[in-house]
Formats: sequence, C-alpha cells, structure tokens
Amino acid sequence: MRRGKLRIYLGSAPGVGKTYAMLSEAHRRTERGTDCVVGFVEHHHRPRTEVMLHGLETIPRREIEYRDTIFTEMDVDAALARRPAVVLVDELAHTNIPGSRNAKRWQDVEELLQAGIDVVTTVNIQHLESLGDVVETITGVRQRETVPDEVVRRADQIELVDMSPQALRRRMAHGNIYKPDKVDAALSNYFRPGNLTALRELALLWVADRVDEYLQEYRGEHNIRSTWQARERIVVGLTGGPEGRTLIRRAARLAEKGAGGEVLAVYIAASDGLSSASTKELAVQRALVEDLGGTFHHVIGDDVPHALLEFARGVNATQIVLGVSRRKPWQYVFGRGVSATVAVESGPDLDVHMVTHDAAAKGRGLPVARGARLGRSRIIWGWLTGIVGPALLTLLLSQVLPELGLANDMLLFLTFTVAAAMLGGLLPALASAAVGSLLLNYFFTPPLYQLTISDPRNIVAISIFVGVAVSVASVVDLAARRTHQAARLRAESEILSFLAGSILRGENSLDALLDRLRETFSMQSVALLERTSEVEPWTTAASVGTHPVGRPEDADVDMPIGENMALALSGRVLPAEDRRVLGAFAAQAAVVLDRQRLVDEAGKARELAEGNRIRTALLAAVSHDLRTPLAGIKASVSSLRSDDVEWSEEDKAELLEGIEEGADRLAALIGNLLDMSRLNTGVVVPLIRETDLDEVVPMALGGVPDGSVDLDIPETLPMVAVDRGLLERVVANVVENAVKYSPDGQPVNVSASYLLDRVELRVVDRGPGVPDEAKDRIFEPFQRHGDAPRGAGVGLGLAVARGFTEAIGGTLTAEDTPGGGLTMVLTLPTAGDTPQISGELPASAVT
Repeated sequence: MRRGKLRIYLGSAPGVGKTYAMLSEAHRRTERGTDCVVGFVEHHHRPRTEVMLHGLETIPRREIEYRDTIFTEMDVDAALARRPAVVLVDELAHTNIPGSRNAKRWQDVEELLQAGIDVVTTVNIQHLESLGDVVETITGVRQRETVPDEVVRRADQIELVDMSPQALRRRMAHGNIYKPDKVDAALSNYFRPGNLTALRELALLWVADRVDEYLQEYRGEHNIRSTWQARERIVVGLTGGPEGRTLIRRAARLAEKGAGGEVLAVYIAASDGLSSASTKELAVQRALVEDLGGTFHHVIGDDVPHALLEFARGVNATQIVLGVSRRKPWQYVFGRGVSATVAVESGPDLDVHMVTHDAAAKGRGLPVARGARLGRSRIIWGWLTGIVGPALLTLLLSQVLPELGLANDMLLFLTFTVAAAMLGGLLPALASAAVGSLLLNYFFTPPLYQLTISDPRNIVAISIFVGVAVSVASVVDLAARRTHQAARLRAESEILSFLAGSILRGENSLDALLDRLRETFSMQSVALLERTSEVEPWTTAASVGTHPVGRPEDADVDMPIGENMALALSGRVLPAEDRRVLGAFAAQAAVVLDRQRLVDEAGKARELAEGNRIRTALLAAVSHDLRTPLAGIKASVSSLRSDDVEWSEEDKAELLEGIEEGADRLAALIGNLLDMSRLNTGVVVPLIRETDLDEVVPMALGGVPDGSVDLDIPETLPMVAVDRGLLERVVANVVENAVKYSPDGQPVNVSASYLLDRVELRVVDRGPGVPDEAKDRIFEPFQRHGDAPRGAGVGLGLAVARGFTEAIGGTLTAEDTPGGGLTMVLTLPTAGDTPQISGELPASAVT
C-alpha cells in the first residue's frame, strides 16, 4: 500500500489564514471530483472560516470525558473506515485529550498517511520543536504544544501562509481573529509588531532552507551536475594574496545586482597543511567578506582548479570570480595556471570572471625562509653526534666487530648522519656525511688505511652512501624546519585572530591589549609612548609591567607607529621574524588609543551640546511658559486689590480660581524643572523595594479628572522591585499626558500584564498619535509634539518620566495604538530579579 501524501500550510503567526487556505484547497479539490472530507477543523467562531466549511463533508468528532467535562477530538477510526482520498486535519501540533487513540495529533495524521490517505494540515512556525527556545525569547511565551521538525520536513508539500505585521494587527483590531474583549490584550502582548516581524523572518528562513534541501535532494537523485541558476551564488577564489580584497568587493557588487545574491569566498589549501599564503591577509579577507554579508570557506585540495570547481558545483554556484594570474610571462611554460584552467573546465553552466589587479603578472615571490631556531645546546649536540659519533663508531667497528661488512658499516654511519640532522639541522648532517665517507674509505674499504679505492663497486657504494646521507639529512632538516614553521604560523594566526576579533567586538581596553602583548613575547614591561612633535619629550599613553621605559631608545625592542608614537618593550631582544606580529599589536594599540580618545571626546561633546540645548530651552521656558501664569496671577491680584471696581462674590471667586490655577501650573512647571536638573546632575538615588503595582498606580491618578481613566490592574501580578515614589511620579506624568491628548468621552486605558521576568504597564489613549520618527523625540526635554494644547507646560513630563524609569531599572517606550492613538509601555523588573537597596537615602535623593 502506498503512503499518503502530506501537504502542510505553515503559518508565520496565528490568524494569517492557514485554515482558510486549507479549506479553499479542499473546495478546489472537491470541484475536481476528489473525495475530500473534514477530519478536524477548528474555526474559532471566525465567520469567514466557518462559511468555508459549508459544502464539505465532515467526519463526526469523537467525544471524550475528562475530569467531568466532555471534549471532542478527531475520530481516527471513523476516518480510516471512511477511507476518503483526502482528509483535512487542522492544528497539527495539538495535544489530544487523555484517553484518545494517540497523545498527539501529528501521530493521528501519521496513521492516516500509513493507511494511504492524503492529509492536508496546518501548523504555525512557533510550534516547531527546534524553535521553542527562540520563540520564547521573542514573545515571552513558551509553546506547550509542539511538533517534531522531522514530521514537517517529511511533508511532500509545504506552503507558507504569510501576512505583514501591520495587516495582521489590522485584522486583529477589526475583530476578524479574536473576540473584541481579547483584542487589546493580544495586541499588547503576543501580537506586537516586533514579535510578528521576528516570527515572520523565522518562517521565511525555515521555508527557504527546506527549498534548498528539496533542490539539492532532487539534483542528487537525478545526478544533475550542472548549475541551476535559481539565484546568484558567486564563488570567489582566494590565494591569500593582496588581490583577494579586490575580488571580494567585485563579487559583492555582482551579487547586489540580483535579488538574493550570495557571496562565498573559498581558499584552497594543500593537504599537507603547508602554504606560503599570508595568514594575516586571509584573516583580513575573512573579516571583509563577512562584513559584506558573505561566508568564508577553507577547503583542502592538492589540485586547486579541480577543488574549486567541485566546491562551486556543490553549492550550486552560478559565477566564479578569480584574479588574473600573478605569474610572469615566462612561467606559463610550466602550465596555464589556475585561472585559465578553471575558465576552460568550468563548462557552460558557470560564468568565470577574470578580475585584473595591481599584482597581476608581477610574480608570486618566494616565501620568507625561517630558520629552525634550535638553540645553542641542541646545535652543539648535533655537531658532536655528526663528528664524534662516526669516530667512536669507527673505533668500535675496527676493534670489536671487524667482520660486520661494508654494507652494514654504511648503515651504521648513516644512522649518525640522520641523528645529526634531527639534532642540529642540515650543516652538522652534511659534516657527518663527509666525515663518515672519509672514515669508511680509510678504515673499511680496500686498500685499508689509504684514501684510495681499488674496487669500483666500493666507489659506487661510497658515492651512494654520500648521496643517501645528504638526501636524508636534507629531508629530515626540511621536515624539522617545516614543523617549526607550522607551529609558529599557527601561533601567529591565533594572535592575529585575537586582534581581528577584538576589532570586530569593539574591545577598547588598551591595558588588556598591552598585557596580552607582554605575555605573548615574555617581556617585563610594555609602554605605548607618544609625543606632539619631534622636538617634544616622550609621554606614556599606557603601560603594563614593572619599570616601563620612558623613551624608545631605552627599550630592548621599539616599534615605531607613525612619526610621533612608538611601542617600547623591555625584557629581551626579539628576533626579526617576530616583528611582523609586533607590528600588528602596535597598529591595534594605536587604533584602540584613538578609539578611546574619540569616545571620550564624543561623550564630552554630547554633554556640552545637551547642556547648551537644555539651557536654551530653559531660557525660552522661563521667558514664556513661566511668565504666562505669573501674568495671570498678577492681573487677578491687581484686580482684587483695585478700589475702583466693586467686585461681586462670583467675580472674586473666579479671580481666586484663576490665581489658584496659575499657582498650580507654576508649581508643576517648577517641579518638573527641578526633577530634570536632578536627573542631569545624577543625584536621583532610588530606594528599591518590593511593591504591588495595584497599590501605586491608583495613587498616581489623583491629578486627573474622575472618569477619564479605565484601570485594569490584576491582583495576580507578581511584585515589582521599584522605588514607590519615583514610580508614582512616572505613572502620574504619563497618565496626565495621555488624558491631555485624549478626545472627550474617550477614557485612557491603563492595564498591566506579566511576561517572563517583567511586568508591563500600558497607558493607551485614542488621541492623534505620534509619527514613528517622533516617538523617541517626545521623551527629550522641552519637546512638545505638534500643536500641544494651550498651557501644556514646557515639555518635561515625559522626559522626567523616562529618566525616573531608567533610574529604577525599567524602560518607557511609545507604540501606536491600533485604530489610532498612542500607547506608552512601562516595563518594570519583577522582585525576584532585581537586588533591593537598603539603608538611608542621601538628602539629595528624590523619592
């Protein structure tokens, strides 16, 4: 029996229309004559979805009693007995009621598929098991019902059902997804624009990966080696030379010309691990390609053109970018080179771009030779083994083992030559070969004790001995030097990788960098020196270690950095080959020093600019907003004291009311000015205590008219760790601002909810709202958006509210209210996650 086919409608979020799309597919199949039935579909009382069920046969559900309540689940037995061609099964990740045939609905679907029945089902991206932790981080909600990724991967068809966050929120606000009483809570929590955007990206990336898997699987099954240009994949062949940067940038420009272009940089290394490529340059090129959005790959292969083409075809690349060969013209007699070979063998499915560069046709150059740096004692032992060893061996063979034979004698002498090469390098080994050949000739080759050889065969034997000894000594010495070279290059690459990583991570600790330098080269001290000009004395910008020097001339090693900066190291003299890594450290130290100074200067400049702006705004406020209520108070008092007019009791009451209102406005303005000054001077010290939100918020509403606020603070909320006084001021300022802009008859909604380790208080108004570009600006001092109501103050209420919020460890942000208006979101830490502050507060603290 054939296995049924599985089609899955994968939704990026709840409410995007998965079930509607599934039912539409069912109607299309039914019209074509396919036997299609509904196994289980949950319409959630959505009118449009419910209408789509009309005209489709539905298998009756199975009723299950659990804890004195009747639940309904899909009747798998009835579906198997009915044996339709296609069954619709909604909510693949659903957990069945205990007592059902299977624990999970995807297991029910598996039974139907095994019976040869096709299944069309739905699931949301957040229900995939592998994405549970990611979804919880984004939304703050842990998905209890999940489906294994492999179940979804095995589907014959996966269709993404997607919708923009804005459109989905509009559907929600119109009541097309949830009931009206649940809309505000849903929009404020799970269905935020950021949450929906992140879930949408997860869904798109997951489906894109599956598309790539299906494509590779199909190509493999049909043995397709040619490139299918589904999207531009550009492979850049790197050699470790300086031209690699030009090639990467050129490939990035090519990728930008097509939608979805991808750059893959690849370096082909020999299988023996030895190469003359610059590890520093490769590290720089790796960082460059990653900055441009590409990926870097390291491939092992002795045949570079073949390995490059295999990699390109393996990743389904469409283009290869190579640099023009650095060979000189006469070098082409040894072969046509990598670039030309790749261009010839690429075939019609791969475009090869040959990019010119500054190093073209200038030769590769020779790698810098590095000595083995074996040490004096090891070299001495090598010379002793190569010279004294053969002499002692001659004495032993002539006195104790005279009949051993010339062939065996040669092998014993060759042993000392190899030992000399391993201990002291090439020169002791060559000397040992020369001494050994003379001793063999004089003591063991007839005529004995003469430097002549009578038998021509012995001449051949001695010659072969010398050749083998020299060859073996050369190979052993080369292997020793290569091993040392590889170890050294590995150490250098680790150091350069550390430096490159510190740049990418934005690390700015100069002392840590100098300390790492001191440890790397085993120095006593390291100092970064600078001067303003050549005639000025040196000053120490930073130093580590004991007794750092004050001048480059006094250091054991100095590395100039430009004209007026130098790195001075004390402890020992470094060999010349170490100066390359030292130069990288020096350049990084200069960059870190400049970065520190730029950051400090930028901070000072921001402080000065902010101070100037606040002073200017304060002068404007004092000259206008403070004078207005003062003028009103002055006019009312002068009128009351006037003897020329006989005021009635109503007139006096009206004038006194104007005086009181003006005084209240002055008090509020001056209070906000004082609060802002305390925030700017950093004297706000919060007293953090466990607090119930439902005790603080009602007290903060004393300054707003009755009936202007709808309050919804659940008693089940966890306690928050805040300063009660500061929190009360924050809520009062935010609510008063919302009431000020809210239309008449539209009360402000103040509600609270709990997500993971934070509590959110949302203040929702139905006023004119604020554009996205102005949402951050409204929290700046002396800012009033648009046409603020007359007498609205100097624009400090929200600035003070945000300042106090940050002082107690929370955040205050602005969002659009669905349907129009502005929502202020106050996020506070729960009591279990914030340390409490005990003790007396300073006298300058604001509480």
